[in-house]
Amino acid sequence: QVQLVESGGGLVQAGGSLRLSCAASGRTLSNFGTGWFRQAPGKEREFVAAINWNGSGTYYSDSVKGRFTVSRDNAKNTVTLQMNNLKPEDTAVYYCAAHTKLMLRSHRSDYDYWGQGTQVTVSE
Repeated sequence: QVQLVESGGGLVQAGGSLRLSCAASGRTLSNFGTGWFRQAPGKEREFVAAINWNGSGTYYSDSVKGRFTVSRDNAKNTVTLQMNNLKPEDTAVYYCAAHTKLMLRSHRSDYDYWGQGTQVTVSE
């Protein structure tokens, strides 16, 4: 079991930046591939970014590619999502998730553990 807790959400103007963090406890995060998802009101939860167990591989959705960067620090048991040039359509609850499967994963069903989410709101 691993517990995930997100932080760093908030309100920002369009064009601004936010940095989300995901802190893991219970087990060392280096045993897991991790990802970020988001869910806007009335919409399904969608994939944002993924990073493999040691940070050597990353994968992004087309909607955030070039603006968001996912990274991890296994020594600190944390995963970070740096979000730049934010747009109003990035407004959503952002979730950190972890899995024990090989390769980078972008499907919700591949992830075994989820955080409670953190709200990101981008104003015009």
